[in-house]
Amino acid sequence: VNAAVRGHSGGDDRRRTGPGRQLRGNPSMIRRLLERFSQSEDEGSGDNDRRQLASAALLIEVAKADDSFDARERATLLQTLKDTFALDTQSLEELEELASERSSEAVSLHEFTRQIVETASPSERIALIEQMWRVAFADGRVDKYEEYLIRKVADLIYVAHGDLMRTKHSARPTV
Repeated sequence: VNAAVRGHSGGDDRRRTGPGRQLRGNPSMIRRLLERFSQSEDEGSGDNDRRQLASAALLIEVAKADDSFDARERATLLQTLKDTFALDTQSLEELEELASERSSEAVSLHEFTRQIVETASPSERIALIEQMWRVAFADGRVDKYEEYLIRKVADLIYVAHGDLMRTKHSARPTV
């Protein structure tokens, strides 16, 4: 019987979250976070939680785009999330872990960009693009894959090209 018929690809043995799937890391913490973010979709206050998770996942995607997620990018990403969403240390660590997990599982950017479009104002979407540029610049250079990703996200969340370029220049470190 071939592997596809048995439902096993044979290649990718990553653990995934969701109904009937296993969790990596601290399962109780991840379950608690998943419940919080899943339940919050039905509540009015959930928009902020969904935006936090989607923003964190997109910032992680940028940091990973050049195949080098270094300490400077991580520090910039965490400080950005802390400042933007006024998170305490524990909440920040939990958000980073869940966003990293969701980012690793994501098939496309659409699940994150859809959340941003549904929950963020136009000015918040522009601010997210600037934050993505800051993470990309954190290691001293913007890789072509990082730039491509940021441009694609800007398009998917309806940020105008002029705003994209303005935020790039604003996020660029001064020499």
